[in-house]
Amino acid sequence: MELKLHKPIIFLDIEATGLSVGSDRIVEISLVKLKTDHQTEIKTMRFNPGIPIPEKVSKIHGIFDADIIDAPSFKEAAPDLLRFIGNADLAGYNSNKFDIPMLAEEFLRAECDFDLSNRRLIDVQNIFHMMEPRNLVAAYKFYCQKQLEKAHSAESDALATYEIFKEQLNKYEGVEIEDEEGRKIQPITADIAQLSAFSTKTKNVDLAGRIVYNENGVEVFSFGKHKDKPVLEVFKKEPSYYNWMMQGDFPLYTKKVITALRLKLMA
Repeated sequence: MELKLHKPIIFLDIEATGLSVGSDRIVEISLVKLKTDHQTEIKTMRFNPGIPIPEKVSKIHGIFDADIIDAPSFKEAAPDLLRFIGNADLAGYNSNKFDIPMLAEEFLRAECDFDLSNRRLIDVQNIFHMMEPRNLVAAYKFYCQKQLEKAHSAESDALATYEIFKEQLNKYEGVEIEDEEGRKIQPITADIAQLSAFSTKTKNVDLAGRIVYNENGVEVFSFGKHKDKPVLEVFKKEPSYYNWMMQGDFPLYTKKVITALRLKLMA
């Protein structure tokens, strides 16, 4: 199947000093541009982040401080990168959660307006997860080697979920994986708190997950004294909280989102 392209799409990958969108910096980026004629053009660059790369991070991506000491800063390279990206759509692997937020933050830090509103974003990881079934029927077959009878019956589904969970505990006991920081961990234990932390995901409004949608689709805070409270309600009752966030060490893209929400309140 050949893509129908009305404008270019860029497949990107980023290596950084760490995983914090607000405080870490890009050290390498590769952009693979697929043009409308299906020809490809590749731009790969390294940057001096201006901060040390932690040794444990360097061991993951193989880029050490000495390797980028003479490289340009991201700010110096930003205009050239913007020209290369142009109006292209963006794609990557886990890119909606990491690469694109990190890139947007760097552009904003470099005082370059990087607008995402007219770009289509494709996360290849999400396609993988959706096309390889992750529903209860598929999980029951994978872990228990049985077909789930009476699927969507509450009792049947609840019992199947319990069976799957027990098989997961047995299958993954003592199994090591790498976390997002490259550390070896054994996430499947008998500890409920650890299992909860490992398995919990949120629906982000901003790119860093400081603001999330609740089950009713309302934007709420995911942290601090106003956790789970609607953003608009907090800003209405406590306007100083918006000012505190704008002056605080929050990602620029988070500040952009809360500013848009505040403007909605003032309209």
